[in-house]
Amino acid sequence: MILTLEQLLNTDLRGKTVVFETDTVYGLGCLLADRDAVQRIYQIKNREAAKPMAILAANIAQVAPLVLDFTPAEAIARKYWPGALTIVLPKSPLVPDYVTSGLPSVGIRIPASPVAGAILTRFGPMVVTSLNLSHEPAILSWADAAKYDGVADYLVCGPDLHGVASTVYDPIAKRTLRQGAITISD
Repeated sequence: MILTLEQLLNTDLRGKTVVFETDTVYGLGCLLADRDAVQRIYQIKNREAAKPMAILAANIAQVAPLVLDFTPAEAIARKYWPGALTIVLPKSPLVPDYVTSGLPSVGIRIPASPVAGAILTRFGPMVVTSLNLSHEPAILSWADAAKYDGVADYLVCGPDLHGVASTVYDPIAKRTLRQGAITISD
């Protein structure tokens, strides 16, 4: 079902998947503690179960409880958030193993998109991955995102995007795991 942002913000997302714009690409997400919806995202994307998903958050106050220690990421987060940087840190018990495929760490990002920010402020941190089938390019156009109507539960209509996937960075190892829109310089 295609909705406006305002309509989505007044909708119950429990058990639901939602497509929305981020500052990089269209994303497919669900509530963090919603195991069934996370499994649906894996099915929609045809994603390997061993491949973890990231969490998007509205602000650092939402991020801090999800990781064991945010200290190693503070400086880099202040420099690049909100923005196209996913930071990987050891996860807290609040992050379910089904989100991280059993891995002890989690990738977290605060997107710069006002639409994503409004959704994350309203619903809290969400499991979000790029909208596309696994091993296919991420979706940037609204016309392509709209093709998921009837596949995902809700779609927030939006513009065509021109983003590049986020950079994934491990601040403990000081290592870029995936080069994307941001180049890290320590």
